[in-house]
Amino acid sequence: AEEIYADINWDELGFNIIPTDYMYVMKCAKGDKFSQGSLLPYGNIEISPSAGILNYGQGIFEGLKALRTKDGRILLFRPEENAQRMKIGADRLCMPSPSIDQFLNAVKQIVLANKRWVPPPGKGSLYIRPLLMGTGALLGVAPAPEYTFLVYCSPVGSYHKGALNLKVEDKLYRAISGTGGTGGIKSVTNYAPVYTAMSKAKANGFSDVLFLDAATGKHIEEATACNVFVVKGNVISTPATDGTILPGITRKSIIDIAIDLGHQVVERAVSVEEMLDAEEMFCTGTAMVVNSVASVTYKDTRVNYTTGPETLSAKLRKTLVGIQTGSLEDKKSWTVRVD
Repeated sequence: AEEIYADINWDELGFNIIPTDYMYVMKCAKGDKFSQGSLLPYGNIEISPSAGILNYGQGIFEGLKALRTKDGRILLFRPEENAQRMKIGADRLCMPSPSIDQFLNAVKQIVLANKRWVPPPGKGSLYIRPLLMGTGALLGVAPAPEYTFLVYCSPVGSYHKGALNLKVEDKLYRAISGTGGTGGIKSVTNYAPVYTAMSKAKANGFSDVLFLDAATGKHIEEATACNVFVVKGNVISTPATDGTILPGITRKSIIDIAIDLGHQVVERAVSVEEMLDAEEMFCTGTAMVVNSVASVTYKDTRVNYTTGPETLSAKLRKTLVGIQTGSLEDKKSWTVRVD
C-alpha cells in the first residue's frame, strides 16, 4: 500500500515547529517513579503559575530524530543515549526521570502515532523533543512536588543551509568552567543566555556564535547548540567533555566513524590559536548533523577553511547519514527500527 503522508510541501521544510497529531505525557509526584503515560492530541498544556519550571527553570530536554528509509522503514538513531543523558541531567537537577525503557517506549509511541509526519526519504526527518519538567506548584526555592515527562515532534529540514560562518564571542560565556556547573547537561537554563550573543552575531551576517571557556577565554568550547571539531593533517581535535561541553550523541558517533576511517581523534582543550591555524573545521549536533565551517572571525581576524564535497566533514556526514537512513550497513547497532 502506498504510504500516506501529511499534506504539506516536503520540499520546503525548514527547522520550524509544524504541529503534528499527538504528544505523549507521563507524570509522577516527587519521591515516586514514573509509571504509565498516554498519548494525547497535540496542544497547549495547563500549568500552575508557580510551577518549578516557570519560576526556577527546573527542566531538561532532549532532541533526536526519526528518519524514513528508501524501503519504507522508520529508524531512530541511538535513542538509548538520549535516555541515559536525560537521566544524568535529571539527577543533576534533583528530578525523577523515566527509565531507559520508558523513554524508548514513549519515543516509539510518538513516532508511530505521528507516522504520516515522518518525511519521505531524503526530504528531512521527524525531530522528537522529550521534555522533563518540574510542573508542581511551589513558592520557595526547592525541587517541585510533581514532574511531567512530555514528548512532542515536528517534521524538519536542515537546521543551517550551507557552510557556517562563526563569530567568536569573547565577552559573554555560556557555561562556568569545571565540573560544577550545568554546561554538560541539557538544562533549559543553558540556552536563553546565548540569545544576546547569537542575535548580535546573526544581525552582523554570521551563522552562529562560538563560545570560549569562562576561566581563561583562550580555548574554544561550543557554538550555541552544537559541538565543534578542528582538523590539521590526519588529526581531528575537539574540546573534551569536562563539565562545560555537552556530550553530544552525534559528536560521539562522529568520533567513532572518524577513527574507523583511519583518523586520529584527540579530545582536549583546543586553543583559539590552534583553531585559527586549522585546515578544516566542522560542527556536529542532532539538528545540524555535520556541517562544515567556512570561516571564523575572532576580533579583527577572519580565517577561511576548506569546504566542499571532498572535505573530511562531508565524508563523515555522508557516512553518518547513510547509517541513519539505512543506506549503509549499521555495523555498530546504532539504529532502532520503529514498528
